[in-house]
Amino acid sequence: MTMTQNLPTLSPGARVAVIGAGPAGLMAAEVLAQHGAAVDVYDAMPSAGRKFLLAGRGGMNITHSEPQPDFLPRYGERREQLAPFIRRFDSDRLRAWIHELGIETFVGSSGRVFPREMKAAPLLRAWLHRLRDTGVRFHTRHRWLGWNESGALCLQTPDGEIAVQADAVVLALGGASWPRLGSDGAWAPLLQDKQVGVAPLQPSNCGFELAWSEHFRERFAGEPVKPVVASVTLPNGDMANRRGEFIVTAEGIEGSLVYALSAGLRDAIAADGQARLYLDLLPDWTLEKVHAELAHPRGARSMSSHLQSRLHLKGVKAGLLREIVSKDDFADATKLARAIKALPLTLLRTRPIAEAISTDGGVSFEALDDALMLRALPGVFCAGEMLDWEAPTGGYLLTACFATGRAAGAGVLHWLSAEKRPQEEPSK
Repeated sequence: MTMTQNLPTLSPGARVAVIGAGPAGLMAAEVLAQHGAAVDVYDAMPSAGRKFLLAGRGGMNITHSEPQPDFLPRYGERREQLAPFIRRFDSDRLRAWIHELGIETFVGSSGRVFPREMKAAPLLRAWLHRLRDTGVRFHTRHRWLGWNESGALCLQTPDGEIAVQADAVVLALGGASWPRLGSDGAWAPLLQDKQVGVAPLQPSNCGFELAWSEHFRERFAGEPVKPVVASVTLPNGDMANRRGEFIVTAEGIEGSLVYALSAGLRDAIAADGQARLYLDLLPDWTLEKVHAELAHPRGARSMSSHLQSRLHLKGVKAGLLREIVSKDDFADATKLARAIKALPLTLLRTRPIAEAISTDGGVSFEALDDALMLRALPGVFCAGEMLDWEAPTGGYLLTACFATGRAAGAGVLHWLSAEKRPQEEPSK
């Protein structure tokens, strides 16, 4: 492929182990196999790409079409560290790579990029077929346990524990969300024991818990709330806000709007013990207009009927007002208008990390060199979600996994070619 033509080709015999058969691991394996490495991919699950497949069931959002000046800031505090990798394998190159697999893509109205069939399975099948054709060997139900005393990789298999020697290793083990699909974070203490810096894994793109009343929970759990504008004050004092929709759950709230603000909400809870999320229930109305409609004489009508008639507020939005606003404030047009435009929800905690779409934390970039090799473990490279970064949904997560997997594979090639190069004789 033209995107890897400038990489060194290894001499026969170089063996690389890739631990993890998600997008990052598979991309590293592809780069390596195309440049002469004998590649073995190991994964604890019964088949490759389990989380990738499940993520694609609702419509595989592979990347985003927005230009890089808008794209890169989606990675927040780690955009500078990820930028070199994403620039080398950006959304355009990713789409071209998918097209080479025979999978068409299209750009949705939101700018998100999808495979034409909206599914991950055809893409994964074509990819695995190409990988096997290039000589990549897959070993499923092989769980990595660390290293033995001689430095060999230890793997638990259905037939017992084995030791594997490799010239280089790519770790692409994911974060700690969806552990039933293989990303359980069990690798973190194994690396910490080797003096590798690992930031604590925590939920990202996650839901939050609130103390709903039993009445509200029974009446509205499962209901979508739309459209609204949600706002949160970040720990640094900045205000983040986003328009969209979310879903009321029995435990609290979740959905795309909540996920988009989850990092700030999670950090606010860590700092203060709870977070305040403010909802504008009528984002297309001014406060003055809302107040004027509420102040309109309602005669014998109830306030609920008045809200529905004058403001078209009903269902779950009206239920949220009843749940949050005190009885006295509900009867005060001025205070009720303010609540409609900035309804405060008190978030108590994140939902468990196993339910999160992705995770924050992982291998610190300070523990890695520019080629994603661990400084403490020469010849061991890391890629994908196990690195310490986070991003919103919308194609950004997968893009960074593909890009860092490709970078780790390239890093292995450069490292092995340098390692195998004959040393110059000292001048006499």
